Amino acid sequence: MKRIGVTLFAVALGLAGAVAVRADRPVPVQQAVIDGPAMPRTLSELGFFTGSPDRPADSLIAYELGNPLFSDYAEKHRYIHLPQGVAIKVGADGRIAFPVGAALIKSFGYRDGSGRLDTLETRVFLHRADGWLALPYVWNEARTDAVLKVAGARMPVSFADPSGERLDISYAVPNKNQCKQCHSRDGELSPIGPVWQEMSFPRAADRKRLMDDAWFAKDGLFAQARWDDPAKPLAERAGAYLKANCAHCHSRTGAASNSGLFYDEPVGPHPASGYLKRPVAAGRGSGSFEFIIEPGHPERSILLYRMHSLDPGVAMPEIGRATVHKEGMDLLTRWIAEMD
Repeated sequence: MKRIGVTLFAVALGLAGAVAVRADRPVPVQQAVIDGPAMPRTLSELGFFTGSPDRPADSLIAYELGNPLFSDYAEKHRYIHLPQGVAIKVGADGRIAFPVGAALIKSFGYRDGSGRLDTLETRVFLHRADGWLALPYVWNEARTDAVLKVAGARMPVSFADPSGERLDISYAVPNKNQCKQCHSRDGELSPIGPVWQEMSFPRAADRKRLMDDAWFAKDGLFAQARWDDPAKPLAERAGAYLKANCAHCHSRTGAASNSGLFYDEPVGPHPASGYLKRPVAAGRGSGSFEFIIEPGHPERSILLYRMHSLDPGVAMPEIGRATVHKEGMDLLTRWIAEMD
């Protein structure tokens, strides 16, 4: 492992070199993050936001993903909280190991008619001594605080997709146990989004802060193609899309490892990508088709049949969406149609 730099993670505690915090901004409550109440009842107990979802703590590190998971066209805002004096570790595959006391925060919302973002929910991942704890919080009507919803929630949402089509859906906030369906690696709850080569940082100082005190397995990591980049080969884009939307379960250590489909690996004309692969179980989810991917025939490929479906017993991914990602399906349709 290679260590880069020296420790710079003094966080908002008035210490020399600490991140400057404005008087009206919150300071994350480290005690509550690491060993506070088993499940804090309100988001304000953790100190990540003050008064509204658009007022995050100054010490939080905002980041974006090149290939985010599709979630009913919701706009997402992502943050990292790190305790004082600790470093992240970046593996050879780009996956980040976060220290105990770290937290990952992700808010979901939609733009209203005036263009203002209305945040509906915030999900947090707290890294405690006994592992990761996933908790969903729903913002109150005034958007002044968010309340823990262990059983999840549903709320009506109306929005326009990128084509301008108006959609009305029943937006689903997952319950605490559903988090395990996607966030599972080797049987343990684990983050899936933060992969170094996928991440970008709106504030250059945040990236420097991480880089100055990070451990890397090797010098340099190969960038992943963006699925929506028309300059990239179609297969690379399809692989990037499947990795972002499917690989959290469909990997050799994921919850769907028994399927034999591994989308955290490069796609190609082999069964692990679904190429001429028969389903493990040919039930209703197969749509009476023979192959996961039938080259040249997207209309007969189980992959697209399930990703187009909204039927709870057929749809893939199984949770997290109430709409079809038209742009993503167009990409995969062209990819399969052009296969020999």
